Amino acid sequence: MNRSKLRKRSKKSLVELKPFLDKINNEVEQPDYIRRDPVQFMHAFSNKKDIEIAGFLAASMAWGRRDIVVAKVHDLLRRMGYSPYDFVMSYDQSRFDLLKNFKHRTFKPIDVHGILLAMQTIYREFDDFEAFWNICYQKGRSEQRPFLSHFHEEFFKRSTDLARRTKKHISDPEKGSTCKRLYMFLRWAIRKNSPVDTGIWNFMNASELLIPFDVHVARQARRYGLVTRRSNDWKTVQQLTDTLKLMNPDDPARYDYALFGIGALGYELPSRFLLNRI
Repeated sequence: MNRSKLRKRSKKSLVELKPFLDKINNEVEQPDYIRRDPVQFMHAFSNKKDIEIAGFLAASMAWGRRDIVVAKVHDLLRRMGYSPYDFVMSYDQSRFDLLKNFKHRTFKPIDVHGILLAMQTIYREFDDFEAFWNICYQKGRSEQRPFLSHFHEEFFKRSTDLARRTKKHISDPEKGSTCKRLYMFLRWAIRKNSPVDTGIWNFMNASELLIPFDVHVARQARRYGLVTRRSNDWKTVQQLTDTLKLMNPDDPARYDYALFGIGALGYELPSRFLLNRI
């Protein structure tokens, strides 16, 4: 990467850029997007608890090529009899063999094991997964601390058999992580009136979502002067979201579709908007 200082787009120029990004959003955020993306697992069930579990597992595994992620999530759900809530609630050590030989990158059976036990405890303690998230969210607001850090702590407190390595599969913003997969899951669950995102949760508003920050989003954000930071970290995600809020304060995370579309799906912006050659 060229280490020269990145140029930042002006507010006036953001106003000019907005209709072009919105047009790409409108073209990418279509029902056909679902069948190629891990979000499909949020649409595969009718029961809220099944949707929550399938979506959370899919998001937790969502790194790498989308087709491979989809295949691996199908593999995991098949082992669970495509009944994720029933499987979680009946899961114990005797069923660990059902996870044997499962692997996606560094995600192994022992990691699924610890996560399932945490979710089992959560569903015994709370009405549903959303209620648990809401507690973490309220704690974050009261302590002026990223609520995803509370989520990380409280989630793993509830696993009765946890390998230390499993904690790395759920990010913590206080360690600098972009929390891409967690915010992708939240985008799926929170955003309303979308042909893709389900909007089944209400504990926070779409205006509070940070953008899921992957390599495609990072590259395009820098090319078009939406961020000036070069590190892929929590502060950069906040900076990018603040910029996007200038164009859409009610739903900044929607621009995930446009930036992903430019980075991975072949969409283009007029060359005059290019500020930085990355």
